Amino acid sequence: MSTDLAAAGIPAQAAAPRWSTEIRSDDGALDTLAEEWDALAARCRTATPFQAAAWQCSWWSSYGRPGALVVVLVRRDGRLVGAGAFQRCGPLPGGLRGLGSGLIDFTDVLLDDSCRERAAEEFAAALPLTRPWHSLDLREVHPEAAVQLVFEHWRGRRHRLADSLCQYLPAVPMEQLLKRLPGKTAQRSRVKLRKIAECGVEVRPTAPEDVPEAIAGLLRLHFLQWQERGVTREHRTERFARHLTASTAGLVAGGGAAVHQYRLDGELVAVNLLLLCPSFGGLYMYGAHPRLRERLDIAGLLFGTALDEVVGQGIPVLSLLRGQEPYKQRWRPDRLPNQRLLFGPRRVAPALAVLALGARARRAAVRVLGGSLPGLKEALAARRRS
Repeated sequence: MSTDLAAAGIPAQAAAPRWSTEIRSDDGALDTLAEEWDALAARCRTATPFQAAAWQCSWWSSYGRPGALVVVLVRRDGRLVGAGAFQRCGPLPGGLRGLGSGLIDFTDVLLDDSCRERAAEEFAAALPLTRPWHSLDLREVHPEAAVQLVFEHWRGRRHRLADSLCQYLPAVPMEQLLKRLPGKTAQRSRVKLRKIAECGVEVRPTAPEDVPEAIAGLLRLHFLQWQERGVTREHRTERFARHLTASTAGLVAGGGAAVHQYRLDGELVAVNLLLLCPSFGGLYMYGAHPRLRERLDIAGLLFGTALDEVVGQGIPVLSLLRGQEPYKQRWRPDRLPNQRLLFGPRRVAPALAVLALGARARRAAVRVLGGSLPGLKEALAARRRS
């Protein structure tokens, strides 16, 4: 029949695409999927460095619990068009969370832009949330993340809550950025920037093979700068050092990050890790020697290099990621809170109700106590991010 149609000049009707889903739970799933995973990430406009195979594989290797990995895959005619990795956790079996454990600023899944609507629908249908005690808890979700589309297609119970505040600056040359500031503040900043330009600090990018040494320097300087104010406990662990080193090396090799080293009189005085993707460049972590802080404006030094990097690559936004540290507020950044998405089964979902109630209670406590007990506020906020 098809031969007759072709002979008559009538095109044969294209076969409908074949859709399939799969759940992988073997501990090596992320490693075996890495090439396909990154190819899909390149076709997903919302993908961030936290969704890159280098970051996901490294995090799982350092923090994952054997037997707890759940990877949801969607294929169209055999091609990977949807993917997301989760970890089983919580007091009840069936509780899932995104990978990250407080180290991630943006949680998401990957959906192919060419078929994202159908891929999201298939992904939602494949989520293993069938029992009353099942749940999926995703923290730090950007309002425009791909998983928001999965959330819309989810036919079970769901909740959307506020999460951490993220802040952003337009990726423009420094002189344009200074126009956001009040006159006196802008003038003081110009004086500080001139001092930076005149002091002789040498800035060097880091090649992938030199990342381990650079990250070791970053962590050493990070501890020095925070030693009198208290460094984040996890940042002192061997597993964090392993994760940061391995993930950064992979990201730098793939163009998903840049590590800048700053030297003064031949001595390493600062290291900055900048995450990169088409939608933003993100200031993730830095270390600076206290002596340098006494001489120069560290924020101006790091921001200047970061702006040059993202402007040079045509990236539209410089993200300050999570946190409201004073050095960020000086630049008058735009603010946009992340979200927390909770998924539960169609019928009774007591585990989901408990999660939502607890999240709302903690956020209310942070708001009420923030003004009078700032120390307690920070403790509650840290617990909420964990």
